[in-house]
Amino acid sequence: MTANSDLPVVLDRREGPYGEVVLRRQGELLQIIANGCFLMDTSDGRSERLLVDAAYDALDGRPAPHVLIGGLGVGFSLAHAAANPGWGRISVVEREPAVIDWHRDEGPLSALSSGALADPRTEIVEADLVTYVNETCDTFDALCLDIDNGPGWTVTEDNDGLYAPAGLAACARVLRPGGVLAVWSAAPSPEFEGTLWNAGFRQVRTEEVPVARGVPDAVHLALRPG
Repeated sequence: MTANSDLPVVLDRREGPYGEVVLRRQGELLQIIANGCFLMDTSDGRSERLLVDAAYDALDGRPAPHVLIGGLGVGFSLAHAAANPGWGRISVVEREPAVIDWHRDEGPLSALSSGALADPRTEIVEADLVTYVNETCDTFDALCLDIDNGPGWTVTEDNDGLYAPAGLAACARVLRPGGVLAVWSAAPSPEFEGTLWNAGFRQVRTEEVPVARGVPDAVHLALRPG
């Protein structure tokens, strides 16, 4: 009997501070699984690139904006931000030490991110994003969130509060006046749009990315007044 090359192969499995995280290979794809929940793979990246580009475009030419990317993942968002010389500082908050390790020192995901990690504008912060936006003294022109499968499908229950009024208030607190919040989601959410409006954000809109099957991916965008 010959082995089936399409079966997933676990490359690393660790018990992290928020549960189990797994990196596996299926064919040519690398996949990240958290607590049994599929997060992302290396198949496409269009919606992650849209997340970064839409945030940048919403700033209307603001010079050298500082972007905070919530979630390192497979590195698509970071790599795309670093490919744009218009961004100033690029900060990435990632709470899983394993994910950071997979990108460093010729790790399995380093081919996607090594250039971005070597960029002097880039900094990686090992922290929980919910805690970070509540405690940091730093401020940003753009906040790009890609830590869950969307506002209604979070990786851990602790993340739920990020998309509620108090969590969005914390996001607004770290944004400079006129700054943009961009939130990736596996499906459009009119309900979340309403929550953004109620939290005081303005110019709320959603951009969609068609996928091969099912509902489109979405990026929710909103501006902090000022």
